[in-house]
Amino acid sequence: MKIALISNLYPPMSRGGAERVAQRIAQELHTRGHDICVISTMPFDGRASLYPRLREVNVERIYRFYPKNLYYILDDFRFPYPIRAFWHLIDLYSRSAERAVEIVLTQERPDIVLTHNLKGISLRIPQAVQRLQIPWIHTIHDVQLSVPSGLLFYDQDLPPWEQVLRSWYERTVRHAFGQPNVVISPSRFLADFYHARGFFHDSDIQVIPNPAPTSRAAIRQSRLSGPIRLLFAGQLEKHKGVLELVSVLDNVSLPIELHFAGEGTLASFIAERSHSDARITYHGFVSEEPLQHLLRIMDAVVVPSLCYENSPTIIYESLQAGVPVIASDIGGVGELIHHGENGLLVRPADPKALVQAIQKFGDQVDQFWARTSKIRASVSDYSIERYLDRLEEIMHELVSNS
Repeated sequence: MKIALISNLYPPMSRGGAERVAQRIAQELHTRGHDICVISTMPFDGRASLYPRLREVNVERIYRFYPKNLYYILDDFRFPYPIRAFWHLIDLYSRSAERAVEIVLTQERPDIVLTHNLKGISLRIPQAVQRLQIPWIHTIHDVQLSVPSGLLFYDQDLPPWEQVLRSWYERTVRHAFGQPNVVISPSRFLADFYHARGFFHDSDIQVIPNPAPTSRAAIRQSRLSGPIRLLFAGQLEKHKGVLELVSVLDNVSLPIELHFAGEGTLASFIAERSHSDARITYHGFVSEEPLQHLLRIMDAVVVPSLCYENSPTIIYESLQAGVPVIASDIGGVGELIHHGENGLLVRPADPKALVQAIQKFGDQVDQFWARTSKIRASVSDYSIERYLDRLEEIMHELVSNS
């Protein structure tokens, strides 16, 4: 089957787990004999970058172009709110990326289109897919079709003016986006969220957890002596609960080390704190192999998010390495973490609850280490093989009925 996969970012252009999931799906589909092309973005690099071109040929053919907008999606943190708001309007209304993608789809003539995050390449791309009448599966990864920033904070009351703007934005996106044949949601939370907001009422919504990365981690043997070692791996941003995690150091009564791996606007803050506080270690951005090394020596991974999460990749990676996770019970996280078994769930945006959870974990750290094999088994149902079996069933059904 000939498949076109469209994603706003595609490695090495990457921000988080969604694009890594898209890449893993594309490459594994290729190993099953499918012909895969990818359409994604690139930073501005002269006039030639404005037009989709075949830029890379790996196991998949990768077309990239720079969507005509004020800045590249990975540079959004550099700009103030008014400019970002205008950027979102261009992303929603501009037809240039829609036309660019239609050119590639017409040239490639795929049997089916798989879309992932489209914010930053263009929310109008579905118009081109539907105009060409190609069977279409969309995978949702976050709340960006409802909240442009993708950040929906726990227990947050929006002021009336912001509620009006959000309602207008949702109506506009629903109209521009249309109705995919099938929508795949990695969590029940996200499927219910969009259903409640009036999205995808004519689409077949399937809840299929993201495929866990193929594990390369050796089974952990025994705990290193010394303090409790906790790892945060992800975007170093306020909405990820980074500041709340750092504050834990002044409130826990047991010796702990905090390890941070990742990049973001708080990277310099964490780096500076690591120089002044021996309990903090900053590893910078880490690729897969260094991450697996860190996981082998960590007692737990901490995911203290303040905003609603869908199905964080770091949780899959941690559990697959046998490492328990201490996480905010928010969004789809509770569908992966079973409290007291493969980790601990914490009330979001509650620093005291986070301190108490870490204290509790410290008392039970040996028991969690003894459950390493059971923790690994808790994600056994989320293999890439099972995911692709189900995806192929859906694709074959859609193509045969088109």
